[in-house]
Amino acid sequence: MISPILEVQRLSKEELHDMDMRKWFKEAQYGMMVHWGLYSLLAGEYKDRYSGVYAEWIQAHLAIPNAEYGKLTKAFNPVFFNAEEWVKLAKDCGMKYFVVTSKHHDGFAMFHSKVDKYNVVDATPFGRDVVAEIGEACYKHGLKMGLYYSQDLDWHEPNGGGYLSNHIPSQGVTWENSWDFPDTAHKNFDLCFENKIYPQVEELLRNYGDLCLIWFDMPMTLKENQSRALFDAIKKYQPDCLINSRLGNGAYDYVSLGDNEIPDSMPENVEFDPSLMNGIDGFKPSPYGLYETAATMNDSWGFCARDQHWKDAAVIAANKKKLNSMGINYLLNVGPDGLGRIPLASQKILREVAKTL
Repeated sequence: MISPILEVQRLSKEELHDMDMRKWFKEAQYGMMVHWGLYSLLAGEYKDRYSGVYAEWIQAHLAIPNAEYGKLTKAFNPVFFNAEEWVKLAKDCGMKYFVVTSKHHDGFAMFHSKVDKYNVVDATPFGRDVVAEIGEACYKHGLKMGLYYSQDLDWHEPNGGGYLSNHIPSQGVTWENSWDFPDTAHKNFDLCFENKIYPQVEELLRNYGDLCLIWFDMPMTLKENQSRALFDAIKKYQPDCLINSRLGNGAYDYVSLGDNEIPDSMPENVEFDPSLMNGIDGFKPSPYGLYETAATMNDSWGFCARDQHWKDAAVIAANKKKLNSMGINYLLNVGPDGLGRIPLASQKILREVAKTL
C-alpha cells in the first residue's frame, strides 16, 4: 500500500530522467540552509535566561509573550546583511542551492507579506524584503533558491498549530503558544490555515520567481486536505517546485530525513506506513528516489552566541561524502547573527569542506 498522492506521482525510469528539476536535485547533492529571523537578535538569551539547544525556539522555550517578543521588530536593522555575500559564499563552497527561512515558528515573515503586516518590510526599521534580495542574488550567481516555511506552528497566531500534540515533548513549554493563548480547547487551526498559511504560501509562489523547493516543517495539526491544498497550489503556480515530506500526510516529492540524520545505509525497500507520514525522522518511500538531510554545523539552527560546539570540517566532509554516496543531498545550515553576519566559524568550516570537493 502506498499513499494516494505518491501513487499519482509514480513514473517510469525514462519519465524520471526527463524531469529536469528532479534530475537537477539528484545531481545537486549539496545546499545551504539559513535560519534567520527576529530570534537572531536574542542570540539564545533573554532577560538573564538561556534558550534551549535551539535558539530559534527561544520564544516558546522561555514563553516570551508576543507583546514582548514583538518589540524585536523595532530593533531589527541588520546593517551588515548582504544577500550577495551569503549566496556567493555558498557558491564558492560548492553548494548548488540556497534555502532560507521565509517564516519560522514565531510567525514572523522575512518577506513582504500583504496577508500579515508582521513581516520584515512593514514591521521593522530595516524595511527590506530579505527573500526578494536573496532571490535576486541566487539568480545573479546561478544558484537555485528554495524557501523554508513553517506551515503548522505559528506562535504569533491564536489559532496556530501544535495544540493537539502537547503530549509529545518539545523544545518549548508547549508546541503552540499556550502562554498568550491558553484556551486550547477552543483553538481552530483551520482559521490560521485559511487566513494566513495558505495565502502566504501563495504569495511566495507568485511573487518570488522560480523556486526549486519549499521546505515545510513540523506537520502536527494539518489535515490531509490542507496538506493536499498546499501541494496542489504549489503544482499550480510552480509545477517544477519540489516539496519535502514535512508538508505532512504523504504529500511530497522528496523525503527529508531527520535533523542531522546520517544513516548507515540506504534501505532496499521502504514500505508506505500512514502512521509515519507526519514523523520527521527516518526513511519514507520517495516517489522519485530523492532524499535530503538538513544539518547544523554546531547545535543550534538559529544564531546562538554561547553555542561554540562546532563540528570539525573533516567530520562534515565525511558526512557529505557518506550521504552523497547513498544518493542523499546534504543541506548544511548557517545561522547569521542579528546584524546579518554569517559566523566566522561557519565560514571557515565551509571553506575547509570545499577544499575536499
